[in-house]
Amino acid sequence: MTLSNQPPLVTVFGGSGFVGRHVVRALAKRGYRIRVAVRRPDLAGFLQPLGNVGQISFVQANLRYRASVDAAVQGADHVVNCVGILFESGRNGFDAVQDFGARAVAEAARSVGATLTHISAIGADAKSDSVYATTKGRAEAAIQSILPDATILRPSIVFGPEDGFFNKFAAMAQLSPFLPLVGGGKTKFQPVYVEDVAEVVARAVDGSIARGKTYELGGRDVLTFKQCLETMLEVVGRKRALVPLPFGIASLIGSIASAIPLITPPLTPDQVTLLKKDNVVSPAAKAEGRTLEGLGIEPVTVAAILPTYLVQYRPHGQYAGAGKAA
Repeated sequence: MTLSNQPPLVTVFGGSGFVGRHVVRALAKRGYRIRVAVRRPDLAGFLQPLGNVGQISFVQANLRYRASVDAAVQGADHVVNCVGILFESGRNGFDAVQDFGARAVAEAARSVGATLTHISAIGADAKSDSVYATTKGRAEAAIQSILPDATILRPSIVFGPEDGFFNKFAAMAQLSPFLPLVGGGKTKFQPVYVEDVAEVVARAVDGSIARGKTYELGGRDVLTFKQCLETMLEVVGRKRALVPLPFGIASLIGSIASAIPLITPPLTPDQVTLLKKDNVVSPAAKAEGRTLEGLGIEPVTVAAILPTYLVQYRPHGQYAGAGKAA
């Protein structure tokens, strides 16, 4: 139990990741004590300035090792799990990180009487053809059985300064005369701003939103894969051919790329499988108010944010087209 003269303690697993760092900042602004649980605490020091002196601490934890998870939640009032992977690497497989790891976090939180917020993903489904979505779905079911009052958040593609979607294709556009439209680029996304996701996490920690529910977080705009790339190209001021790439060929290319050691594959067969289904908020979530709008949050648009961090990919740098004031 938290001492009366201290703010509540929140353990954030994956706090140094893309979403995690924004969660840490949102919680720090609210005055919580934050324990960031990561595999490499020595690489997470950049989070320190987000809080006051002594407000943010670090602990080594690996979701594959239960003892480290248990140690990381000792004394915590709330636990946030931001850990997730987009592709498998070595021992960090989908089963180990997104299924076993999520179960371990939920069990550890229950053991100390802490509440839990878990970040999943739209499309999480234990019966999916995608291993990523399957493990996300199994994790959700396990968490709900272990901690029925846990809050589960399912964002669509998350965008922001450190994202792995718009940044990846913008970097690709610097080098390649064309960009691939997997499956013809018809898959629909509902990109959600990372700070909007972090705000929902913070409200869950506050206890100001209903617990025991699954919220689906999508932005204001529903865009096809093709529209996402067109928007990005407009921001970076580049013209590139958008070439349709059938799912089968994309999967083959992903298999070859994934077999090359020591590189991050630009695409994996499992990601191709994910692209076969739209990634948008469900009608049920909208009807039941389990969305950003339902929580009274006005989603930040893609158009408002992309220019703030993709300008570095312009042909002549971030000041290209900035006018005389630059």
